[in-house]
Amino acid sequence: MSQQPEPVASRPRESCSRSARRRWLGIAIKLIIVGLVLWFIRARIVDWWGQLGQHRFQLDYRWLAVSGGLYLLGSLFCGLFWHRTLRALGQQVGLGRSLRAYYIGHLGKYVPGKAMVVILRAGLIRGPGVEAPLAVVSIFLETLTMMAVGAFLAAAVVVGWVHREQEVWFIAALAMMFAAGLPTLPPIAKWLARILTAGRLNPATNAKLENLGAGTVAIGWILNTVGWAILGLSLWAVLRSLGAGVENPLAELHLCTAAVALATVAGFISLVPGGAVVREAVLAETLVLLLPQTGGIALVASVLLRLVWLLSELAISGILYGVAVIGRRSA
Repeated sequence: MSQQPEPVASRPRESCSRSARRRWLGIAIKLIIVGLVLWFIRARIVDWWGQLGQHRFQLDYRWLAVSGGLYLLGSLFCGLFWHRTLRALGQQVGLGRSLRAYYIGHLGKYVPGKAMVVILRAGLIRGPGVEAPLAVVSIFLETLTMMAVGAFLAAAVVVGWVHREQEVWFIAALAMMFAAGLPTLPPIAKWLARILTAGRLNPATNAKLENLGAGTVAIGWILNTVGWAILGLSLWAVLRSLGAGVENPLAELHLCTAAVALATVAGFISLVPGGAVVREAVLAETLVLLLPQTGGIALVASVLLRLVWLLSELAISGILYGVAVIGRRSA
């Protein structure tokens, strides 16, 4: 007896069932990622708040708000470079979507492994016109360029304004600049990109790597230099909140920028999630070196700066994600 063919009407139902399962699986994965990120962020906030509780100090919260705003503004220039890199690689993504992914992606650095930043950013810009391998390449290029520029600025300030007996700081900054900067040079960046995406690039996609030229690198250095300077102003505002900063921010801008840059790059290279402890320790030591008047509150300023930046990241991420959700529902 021949087997009866499966009723055609059942096939759409099975297709809908598979689609529903994939949708719920996607939602579950997103919730797990969000929960994981929030768990590690909560741990960091508790730890850093506990460190602040061990010291006695007075705060001007208005300057802390200014510091948070300056941090977001400084990060904007780095985000603009990432968008420029995506476009140079032929990715069809709007500026708003790039910046949303950039800011929210910052939260991933508090999760061990460093991979969560890439997962969040690449996931948030995923869609028509965006190729995942090239999106990953752009993330690495943007991050390494930011670190290279920061290390260069720190080295320039240390060698120009610090006594020669502190040459160890200059050598450290210079070494970090080369470690982060060499992979951003176009020939090396293209070579590493092909290794990173081995077997996943078709000829058309592979050809887009040729768009990574000196112009893109130059734009990256300009935008990141502006960004780092504004991050230096963010540190100055924290010092002002503690009563330790001078009234004229330009008088100490180069020193604050160098301190923030050296600490951030050191934290990044340490591979510790979010550079925790490493960044605070280096920033405290650098503040004492470059701004001796902060000696009594250097550690407090370091921890306070991290808390201000983290809370700013949470605030802007919540706003941008909420706006995106509202936009999808109203579409």
